[in-house]
Amino acid sequence: MHLNRVRNQNGVVTVLVRETYREEGKVKKRTLANLTHLPADVQELVGRALAGETMGAASDLEILETRHHGHVEAVMLAMRKLGLARLISPTRTRERDLVMALIAARILEPSSKLAVTRWWETTTLPDVLGLGTEVCEDELYQAMDWLVDQQAAIETRLGKKHLENCGLVLYDLSSSYVEGTKCELAARGYSRDGKKDKLQVNYGLLTDENGCPVSVTVYPGNTGDPATVRDQIDKLREQFGLDLVVFVGDRGMVAQTTVEKLREQEGVEWITALKSGAINKLNADGALQMSLFDKRDIFELASPRYPDERLIACRNPLLAERRARKRKEMLDATRRELAKVRGMVRRGTLRGRATIGIRVGRVINKYKMAKHFKVEITDAGFSYCVRRDTVRKEASVDGVYIIRTSVPAEVIDTDDVVRHYKRLTRVEKCFRTMKMSGLEVRPIYHRKERRVRAHIFLCMLALYVQWHMQRAWRPLLFAEETDTLPDRHPVQPAKPTAQAKAKRATKRTDDGLPAQSFRSLLANLATIAKNVCRLGKRTPTFEKFTKRTPLQTRAFSLLNAL
Repeated sequence: MHLNRVRNQNGVVTVLVRETYREEGKVKKRTLANLTHLPADVQELVGRALAGETMGAASDLEILETRHHGHVEAVMLAMRKLGLARLISPTRTRERDLVMALIAARILEPSSKLAVTRWWETTTLPDVLGLGTEVCEDELYQAMDWLVDQQAAIETRLGKKHLENCGLVLYDLSSSYVEGTKCELAARGYSRDGKKDKLQVNYGLLTDENGCPVSVTVYPGNTGDPATVRDQIDKLREQFGLDLVVFVGDRGMVAQTTVEKLREQEGVEWITALKSGAINKLNADGALQMSLFDKRDIFELASPRYPDERLIACRNPLLAERRARKRKEMLDATRRELAKVRGMVRRGTLRGRATIGIRVGRVINKYKMAKHFKVEITDAGFSYCVRRDTVRKEASVDGVYIIRTSVPAEVIDTDDVVRHYKRLTRVEKCFRTMKMSGLEVRPIYHRKERRVRAHIFLCMLALYVQWHMQRAWRPLLFAEETDTLPDRHPVQPAKPTAQAKAKRATKRTDDGLPAQSFRSLLANLATIAKNVCRLGKRTPTFEKFTKRTPLQTRAFSLLNAL
């Protein structure tokens, strides 16, 4: 047998496997197979084999290159299902491809732009996006500058997809610290990271009622929470074109001055909560009747302090116990510290009324217990005692919080107002994901304002993709598989379902697969590799992917359902 190439009159080559034989003394040929449809390298291998060449054995198999692929494929599949490329830009450009790569890298391996160019050489990400091998960090910075110019258009597309008139909009503000002192947006302010010695930038995140991120705005680090609300309302009205929204913000953000400004806005209703000082005033006025909590844990009340508003009082017994325990710990710690200071005064190592006063003030302010202590200081010493009346007064409202809203009762009932306010925990979860669950928005190393804005917007887009991936993968993760918020009790803490308890106890899913965290599942998928192989040095190369495990197969099937 041999390989025979036959060219017809039109120049088309047909590749045939033929056999030569003798019949009545004449040499004849017969065709055994037509290989024209096979790739040229396969045809060559067949021809060499028919010629008697010994092909490489399994021991001759060489793996010339291995690159991680599975986690890249998962993220890119999620992006395709979400239509992220068209959300970023309807027209494909080099900048759009680089931004897609940066978003994927932020989810898979968040690091500096230089480190990203080194990392993705070990993955199939450049091949999947057609980036090639020559991508430098300067080109990534140019893509970030391009992204800033597209941000408003991208957020508008996200708003049309996820926000709707008369719907809930959740908003909260956070901060991240900055390395260095030359950042154009950095300033000192209230640090949510506990980095009081660092400059920071603030950023406000808008989400839909489910916590899906839609927009992020970066502010100087010394911008107060209430000062950002008007800006966000204008964005909802002008950029997103919403005529009526219910804005949900926490008690520190929607202060009284902010409420007065919101009242001036047509088509804007709001839900927030009262601070502890305001609750104490209502209690002192008699508007808050604590005896009502003996029969129920939620009720509405009215007060002339808050005209044309609904006030909904809630009491959580578990929260009351936790606050009482915390206060006792702080009081005991303050007493111990004050005893140490009194010992220093008695030994003569601390003298003078002013010096003693500074040290005592430092102690009682350390645990924010100054209001509960009566202190008398002289040049010779000092004495202190706990103000039992202030402790009792504060303890009387332990576990009590009051929701305030402008939404009429016929639009949203009492229980749902409380549930909607508690949805803010979803925005807080988004911030935790951006900071601590792999996206690593902090610390910020960029100096230029545009780069800082681009960095945080990239993190938000990565959060958008990861948010959807986590929801799709809930059957495989240590998480509730359904959204229980609409059905939960408005006041009592949410309890895990039996399904979630079983998953945490057995560390297995309903399918018997090992339960995962989001990060461990990505790491598992990364073991799917693309290998470039050959059998012997003279044979052509071929690609071989790692076979998927049942867990990996299930993960991809869930993403396909996005």
